[in-house]
Amino acid sequence: MPRLTLSVRNVDDARTRDALERVVRTASLVDGQPPFSDQSLIDAASGARTLILAVEPQDPPVDSDDFAVVGAAILGHGELEFVVEPEWRGHGYGRAALRGVLANCPPQVRIWAHGDHPASRVLAQEFGFSPIRTLLQLRLTKTPTSRARPATAGHADVTVGTFRPGIDEEEWLEVNALAFADHPEQGRMTLDDLRAREAESWFDADDFLLARGSDGDLLGFIWLKVEDTVGEVYAVGVHPAASGRGLGRLLMEAGLARLRDRRVEAVTLYVEADNLPAVSLYRSLGFTDHTIDVQYARTDA
Repeated sequence: MPRLTLSVRNVDDARTRDALERVVRTASLVDGQPPFSDQSLIDAASGARTLILAVEPQDPPVDSDDFAVVGAAILGHGELEFVVEPEWRGHGYGRAALRGVLANCPPQVRIWAHGDHPASRVLAQEFGFSPIRTLLQLRLTKTPTSRARPATAGHADVTVGTFRPGIDEEEWLEVNALAFADHPEQGRMTLDDLRAREAESWFDADDFLLARGSDGDLLGFIWLKVEDTVGEVYAVGVHPAASGRGLGRLLMEAGLARLRDRRVEAVTLYVEADNLPAVSLYRSLGFTDHTIDVQYARTDA
């Protein structure tokens, strides 16, 4: 059995931060998607979730600051995400790390498997976990090149503008909470969470579009995240009182027009597999399946 040391680390430590960024970067390149959600990384940085590094013991022992990181896990809010460095895979390190982490987790913990890799399914079954939630990542590899119709065509009483940092936060948080009342992550976003994202290098207020009615009230939004040549529909939501008016499609078309102006090569988004109306909308716009994230829970918990 591989020898591992599980070490709780503080992201404020420069060496720990570098090690985590290296794991995330390498795994993202190999797997085609990041191993941790943005919220988990933000929470780990703030101390709201716990970062655990899986380290191979050095023999003979060396300086404690010199460590070989085999993998990383982030634990908190009843959820666990973990990843093994690609170069260490296939040798039982994932099994050993998961066994050690789960020994200190409540039985109700839920585990995310980003990418639904075969190895994650094997480990889930071995440790008594079953899938309870499926998150689809859809991708559009070519945005429409034809002349776009006006973003508010068919909605004369709706205007689409950009987010104003320092002004729109509270109103947006209220609508976001209503739009995602049944969503366990997006719906509980706080002001601190929002400001943390505003501080990220990828944040651009011009990529955060707000739809308002003739009275100025916020009806919905689409938030875009552009990194390199990929644009992500980070979140799109409509106030429940404005649902059924076609605002979801209006916002998606406005967002895609913005991403076309940004000259991205692909557009990606995440959606719950059982959200059939949203899945149908995205497919009608040309999005196709890319990857799948699966959340697991113990069958006997």
